[in-house]
Amino acid sequence: MSADFATTIADAYRTEGASLDLGRGVHEGTLHREAEVRVPLATLNRHGLVAGATGTGKTKTLQVMTEQLSAAGVPVLVADVKGDVSGLATPGDAAGVGAKRMADLGVPFAPAAFPVEFLSLGGEGPGVPVRASVTDFGPQLLAKVLGANETQEASLMLVFHYADANALPLVDLEDLRALLMFLSSDEGKAELEGIGGLSKATVGVLLRSLLGLQTTGGDTFFGAPEFDVADLLRTADDGRGIVSCLELAAVQDRPALWSTALMWFVAELFETLPEAGDLPQPKLVVFLDEAHLLFADATKTFLESVGRTVRLIRSKGVGVVFVTQQPTDLPDEVLGQLGLRVQHALRAFTPDDAKDLRATVATYPRSDLYDVGELLTSVGTGEAAVTLLSEAGVPTPVVHTRLRAPASRMAPSDDVDGAAKRSPLWAEYGTPADPESARELLAGLRADAAPDPEPLPEAAPDRVPLPRLPKKRTGRRAPAPKKSTPEALGDFLGSRQGQRLQREVVRGVFGMLRKRL
Repeated sequence: MSADFATTIADAYRTEGASLDLGRGVHEGTLHREAEVRVPLATLNRHGLVAGATGTGKTKTLQVMTEQLSAAGVPVLVADVKGDVSGLATPGDAAGVGAKRMADLGVPFAPAAFPVEFLSLGGEGPGVPVRASVTDFGPQLLAKVLGANETQEASLMLVFHYADANALPLVDLEDLRALLMFLSSDEGKAELEGIGGLSKATVGVLLRSLLGLQTTGGDTFFGAPEFDVADLLRTADDGRGIVSCLELAAVQDRPALWSTALMWFVAELFETLPEAGDLPQPKLVVFLDEAHLLFADATKTFLESVGRTVRLIRSKGVGVVFVTQQPTDLPDEVLGQLGLRVQHALRAFTPDDAKDLRATVATYPRSDLYDVGELLTSVGTGEAAVTLLSEAGVPTPVVHTRLRAPASRMAPSDDVDGAAKRSPLWAEYGTPADPESARELLAGLRADAAPDPEPLPEAAPDRVPLPRLPKKRTGRRAPAPKKSTPEALGDFLGSRQGQRLQREVVRGVFGMLRKRL
């Protein structure tokens, strides 16, 4: 039976093209070194899931996958919530636990460092600051950050629509605050009446939510210069993919912000990248850590947008791997699109845990080798139940896998801040900018709309100045339109109406705009 098991697993997980080596199969407590468990690189744009309870080894699994992706020339974006993923930039300990694990698997251990670019949200914590304009972030993602309900989300969409139509760039949260106050004021409330209008109660809730986000430092992410997601797709001089490590330890207390910011990366990539079809390996793989935070308390519209983006972005050559505790943390529309499943141990201490376990087991292929329910609660740390879609699109049998150890350090790297400031990206994104935006434009409009002061009357006590009368209309027709010329077309595209047309055409799935037109 042992030989049959090793042959069955080796055949099922054998690949023709390049692949990732996850580890070796285990059956009835015995490790089988011949039972190699491999993930075809060509299938990683079908997305994946790394799940399991706290402390079961999820972070080390994504570290192992990231290392091999980089070595294959595939860039990676990975969230570093606790700070230990930064160890990718430092070689591992040649005499540590990693060496012992690899000796157990019968695989040589070669400590190695990988090319890492450290990023941070708005410069909070070590890393090159990543910023996004409020306009490009879009109303749905912003509503998720603010904890808005569906009514408030719809109101934000109206506000963004007005900003688009009137060429009012929303760069930071102060721009959005100024626009909300204008549209709820006596002079501005009529602007949206024809398309639904805004209630003062809704504006009040949104303004309080903005204030709460600002007082906790969440506004540092919104601003300029905006991060260009094309910088995630770079490779090092030696051909290895650059790992963009988003350092989140400094913003751990703002999970709604950073989890939604990760989804903003995915949405921006979806808008930016051209169609690529099936590739021998992905252009980029994104690891969304603590993915359950992305879907907690999300509106139906937001969930539909995420599901649609995940479904369509695979044709752009981007793979998304969700990292969370329970598979049931993900909505069905997302869970049904995942080709790779790496399930670390689950705990069933409560009735709800037991219910989640049964739901998880029901999503796995039937196995003649294991009792899947028992397997999912008994695998050890650094082990997982694995199944995936083969190169032919066929589900592989579930296999208890003892996973490889990372070749890089399994602890935080040294001097992350210094490494970030030595990066060529620091010169481009390190210093914040303050371009003219909606706040200044609205202030200018109000100043222009203010009535001219009445001239003082001449010193004549017995004369009272007459009020000004409105000018009469002349009744003249407007001049005939000019013939269409390249210059006229350029003038139109530069006008407010032309800019509105361009913005409406390029608005993406999440209601974001591209500035690069």
